[in-house]
Order: sequence, then C-alpha cells, then structure tokens
Amino acid sequence: MKKILLLMFIFLFPVSIKAISTSATSAILMDMDSGRILYAKDIHNARSVASISKIMTAVVAIDNRALNDKVNVGKEIEKAYGSGIYIKQGEKLTLQDLLYGLMLRSGNDAALAIANYVGKNTEDFVKKMNEKATEIGMKNSLFRNPHGLDQEDGGNISTAYDMAKLTSYAMKNKKYRQIVSTKKYTLTTNKNTYVWNNKHKLLSRYEYTTGGKTGFTEIARRTLVTTASKDHLNLVVVTLNDGNDFSDHENLFEYAFSNYKSYQILKKGNIKIKEDNYYKKYQLYIKNDYFYPLSEEEKSSIKVQYELTKLRKLKNNKKVGVAKIYLADQLVHEEGIYLQYQSKKSKGWFS
Repeated sequence: MKKILLLMFIFLFPVSIKAISTSATSAILMDMDSGRILYAKDIHNARSVASISKIMTAVVAIDNRALNDKVNVGKEIEKAYGSGIYIKQGEKLTLQDLLYGLMLRSGNDAALAIANYVGKNTEDFVKKMNEKATEIGMKNSLFRNPHGLDQEDGGNISTAYDMAKLTSYAMKNKKYRQIVSTKKYTLTTNKNTYVWNNKHKLLSRYEYTTGGKTGFTEIARRTLVTTASKDHLNLVVVTLNDGNDFSDHENLFEYAFSNYKSYQILKKGNIKIKEDNYYKKYQLYIKNDYFYPLSEEEKSSIKVQYELTKLRKLKNNKKVGVAKIYLADQLVHEEGIYLQYQSKKSKGWFS
C-alpha cells in the first residue's frame, strides 16, 4: 500500500519568454544535468553527423584504456584522408595525445590510430561504439567508423537528441572535459613537434563555452556540438546541417541563460516528511541532489510528491519510496527514497 504526500514550491513572478529559431535542419538545446529540452527542431531526425561522432570515439577510448598508455602508430593510418594531424608510422604518442589531436583538430588519422589501439582493429572498436550507444540510450544511432567520414560506408548516423545525450554523458568525465575545453595543445614525439589549436571558434568567441566538437562532410554538411555553463546551468547545443551554426549556438545559449535558472529541487541526505507516521522512528534519505532549469513563470508549477511503500521487513539502505517531481502535470524526474535502519539489539548483563 502506498501513501502519497505532497509538497508544493510556489512562487509568483511571471515573465514572458521570447521565441527563438535556427537555420539548422535539426537542432536541440538541452540542460545536461536534468535532460530538460529547452529548444527542439526535428531532434529525432536521423542523418549523417560527420566528425561530431568523434565524441563517441573519445568516450570509448577514455572508458577502456589508460590515457598515459604509449601508442605506436601503425599502418592503419594509411587509410586516413580528409582532416588530420599528420602523424606517421612508427611515431610514438600517448593515447591522451591522440585524443587531443582527435578533438582539437578532428584528426581522422588519430581516430584510426585510437581505434586500432583500443579495439585491436577498427571493426571491434566500432562494435564498442555501438554498445556504448545502446548503454547511453541513443536509440536512433548507428556507428560505422571512428571518424565520421561518410563517402564510402554511409558514415555514422545519429540525431540531434542522441548526440546531446552522448555529450551529456561525456561531460561527466573530468578528463574529457579537460580535453575539449583546451584551446591549444603542444607536444613533441620521436618524429615531430606539434602545436594544435582547437577548431571550435566559440571557445575563444563565447565566454561561457566549455567544449564541443565541429564536423563537416559534403553529405552531412556542417554539424556542431557546443557545451556552455553559467550560474550552475550546464547546457549543450547540437545542430545538424546548419550553415550559421556558431551564431545559432551562441544565440541559443543566450536565450537559455536569459530565461532560465537552475534550481535545486532535491538535496541529497536526510529528509523529513511530516505527514509520514510509518517510518517516523527511522531516518529517510535520498542519494542525489537534483537540479532543474525553470523560467520565472514556471516556478509556481513545480511540485514534489513523495510516495512511500509500507514494508513489513525493514532493512538498512532499503528503498522504501520515490520522490516524484512534476512541472505542472508532467512528471520530469523520480528519485529513490531510502531507509537508514538500525535494529535495536538487547543489551547483555555485562553491558
């Protein structure tokens, strides 16, 4: 039997939000912490995504190998064409060096070297890419190669929504965030000295930018991923086939930062539910903070509903309910409620 308890957060400061548009075929503006979509245009339209698919290449590499691993570049790079970092067979770099070349300069040769090292061969590496896509929940994506070129095999197919989910996953990793936020990277190998400047213009042009990835092929046209943060609001924008992409991204971020703020709806740790009598002798807690972006006028529509299940057998750290967050009548998040239970042991005569 469930007991439902309601807690309302009510504020009254209504304002209007201006509409915004882009020139992209597909576009999305998403809050990376909550997954809330603040702008959408054909976000589930599957098409070639070009080099922004290298985000997945980086994710698979970071998840599967140590970044200080030494990589001896082999003949696999002979198949590379298009953008590159122009490494040579027999050159020795760390996996981290290759990731900088991959993400800052969009090196297709770096992508093949990474795939050969991490997956032993390109085919097995691509298999890992698709497994990771399934794990993340990218339901409309198919990866065929580690670089995003699409002239030979049709390239990597994804959507604006799936790429936003992938980027949100990637940005949880400290090393990934460090790489994509780097404007300039310099290294010396056994064969050459390199200076790589990041191709993503917004890192220098827009002060709140924290990373991203550029992409282009004749089939996909211009694709772009950008992340930006301000006042605890962490956003990602993805555009596919957008000839005005850098300006569109900047405008979308400004729209979000001007109209939304990130509010802490739940705070991890112990909670008190006054109307609850069943667990009042014990401590209830939640495991995670939860933040959600809201406009001023939406703050009067947010509510938290607690649902507790009356369990007969109590156990420490047992889930006993959920906290449900609603925006108006729409359920936007569920967070588990857990029991801190300590059984009372009888004291012996010596005690």
